[in-house]
Amino acid sequence: MKIAQSIICLHEVKFYAHHGVSEQEQLVGNHFKINLELTIDISAALDSDNVSDTVSYADVYEVLKEQMSIPSKLLEHVSGRIQKALYTAFPKVQGIMLELIKCTPPMGADTLGASVKIKSTRG
Repeated sequence: MKIAQSIICLHEVKFYAHHGVSEQEQLVGNHFKINLELTIDISAALDSDNVSDTVSYADVYEVLKEQMSIPSKLLEHVSGRIQKALYTAFPKVQGIMLELIKCTPPMGADTLGASVKIKSTRG
């Protein structure tokens, strides 16, 4: 069997954090969700059944949690920090698709959220 591509996914990882442009957002905080796809060659793990041949999603969560705890004004900034931290922590990751969703953005609209989605590759 030849694997064309393999992706590890985390779906709607929930956080309460203090990101936002306004002082009120930074003070009160908001609910956020992250959808994450990590492109990684997991072919060795298919045979070995060893976590060292892949990336532990529990370890990935710890990176997300750490970065989400650092207040930022912009979702773009948080997303960039998260991607840099993931590439640093996990050398096997070849690409990242990250969507960071602010669940209740302060814009007076009836919406399920506002988000930034960034797709990157190592390099």
